[in-house]
Amino acid sequence: MDTLIFDCDGVLVDSEAIAEATLVALLGEWLPDLDADAALGQALGMTTADILAHLEGLSAHRLPARAAERVDETIEARLALELRAMPGVAAAIAAIDLPRAVVSNSRRQRVLASLGSTGLASVLGEVPIFTAEQVERPKPDPALYRLAATTLGVVPERCLVVEDSVSGVTAAHAAGMRVIGFTGASHVQPGQDRRLVAAGAWRVIEHMQELPALVGAARYSA
Repeated sequence: MDTLIFDCDGVLVDSEAIAEATLVALLGEWLPDLDADAALGQALGMTTADILAHLEGLSAHRLPARAAERVDETIEARLALELRAMPGVAAAIAAIDLPRAVVSNSRRQRVLASLGSTGLASVLGEVPIFTAEQVERPKPDPALYRLAATTLGVVPERCLVVEDSVSGVTAAHAAGMRVIGFTGASHVQPGQDRRLVAAGAWRVIEHMQELPALVGAARYSA
């Protein structure tokens, strides 16, 4: 393996529970005829705009102007106060001697803020960051991962990806990369390990302390 690629939300930082709770509260005001909790369970890993478009299509109500921007701004305000790095991720990163990158469906501003506020920016160092604004179709489409491989100058088969969502695993797997599913974030529902494997994950881990050994196994078997 030549490159280790991390998703951000739900992998490097434990942000999805905060984002989901914020979105549920807003959707309760905007689309009151929906069971937002149930609907969001099928949309993890998608961009805010795609999630909102999907949910609006299920509702008799219409979203307000600038809904996606308002959601992102509200979430980011909470993240600035509440966000924490995923337990054990800093030590795992330090133990793995591979070039790294971050590939996220969040907007670049949010990724940079999340890594900065949790101290992971200094742990990761100067890593390439790829975000949803850079492609026409973000995850679950493989375009963002293909862009990362092309930009980094590596073949997809030599990339190892850590993802927490079906959307993310689907994208990386379709791009030809080997994917480790991660189920240790606070938002993860029972059965997520099976869903990630069904989407194409090579292995699934629950704790970041498992990652260095698994990366070693992937390098040996590549």
